[in-house]
Amino acid sequence: MAEILERSGYRVKVRVEVPAEEVAARYRAMLEELAQRVRIPGFRPGKAPLKVVEARLGREGLLADLKERLVEETYPKAVRELGLSPVAARVVEEELREGEGFRYVAEVENYPEVRLPDWRSFTLEVPAPEVTEEMVERALQELRQRYAELVPVEREVQEKDHVFVRTEEGLEFPIDLAKALPHVREALLGRKAGEVVLVPVLNERGEKVREVRTEILEVKALELPELDDEFAKTLEAESLEDLKARVRESLKRQAERAYQEARERAFLEKLAEGLEAEIPPSLVEAEERHLLEHLAEDLYPQGVSLEAYLKALEEKGELEKFKEELRQEALKRVRRALAREKLAEELSPEVSEEEWQAYLQAVARSQGMTPQQLQEELGRAGLSRLRAAYLQDKALREAVARLS
Repeated sequence: MAEILERSGYRVKVRVEVPAEEVAARYRAMLEELAQRVRIPGFRPGKAPLKVVEARLGREGLLADLKERLVEETYPKAVRELGLSPVAARVVEEELREGEGFRYVAEVENYPEVRLPDWRSFTLEVPAPEVTEEMVERALQELRQRYAELVPVEREVQEKDHVFVRTEEGLEFPIDLAKALPHVREALLGRKAGEVVLVPVLNERGEKVREVRTEILEVKALELPELDDEFAKTLEAESLEDLKARVRESLKRQAERAYQEARERAFLEKLAEGLEAEIPPSLVEAEERHLLEHLAEDLYPQGVSLEAYLKALEEKGELEKFKEELRQEALKRVRRALAREKLAEELSPEVSEEEWQAYLQAVARSQGMTPQQLQEELGRAGLSRLRAAYLQDKALREAVARLS
């Protein structure tokens, strides 16, 4: 039997009672299970009387184990019966007496009830997109850069050249001056093919430790194609004017997508800020752990551990500020997640099987998998989470579309 003793916001105090006969049966089953594993001198495995097993293991420890098992078995069923969705819980009282049932009280942090603000009256101050002729021209120049070719030049090395060199060890490789380190760039600028230069090698403090004799084998420059009809035809356009029209249309589509995404972000921020909910601390703490895990992943390629990073912050006196910013970011993320869930629940967007399968194919294709491989990798629980996220995205789009 389970009942709610107290309820205040997300805090719920629950009492669960396990009948005496069930306690006795579970205790006997536990002893029989342990008897198969425990070695007792004078008895073959599994043949020792249960009283001997009990004496060997100690009744006090066995009862502690029994209480733990009973809580594990009965708690999930109890919260389901009571219609709760716990995010955390702890047992605060428990009582188990000889010949009587087992009773315990658990303090539960229940998933919060959420009330959304009147989002239909929202005004989103997101500037409408504008595609200018300057943007079209810039895109055309980027196309020229993309289709540029490296061609040999008979002159001194300039800022954006590619220089092919051979070191005194016989290593040959190209150097892109636009991306080269300042001291390397300085050593090569103004030189010609066939010259030998001394390229300094610096230590971690930026001090020169030695010089490498380096021969300049060849200098190449990027040659951009002419912006004309011929260039347009290489991009499957009929003419330069046709190419410009296509570029302009593409920019408009990109701008519209960016505009819609910006509106959705602005809407979600207002929705999350305005929702009413008592948020359990455990939800925020779990999100903090996720953020720290992501930070650890970002630090790993740099050869820095999370522990070392936090230690450095502590030494600089910035750890408390970091923790507060982490908590605030975690809280914002939790509020956004609750807002998305509640909006999807409110709007209940419909998704046909055809639409869902098309989405799965798109996700699988983006990850280099087949839909079958994706479903096998995600499993039932992963697919359920993916579908929930898709429904939330669709609800968000539908809500924003309803605004003026």
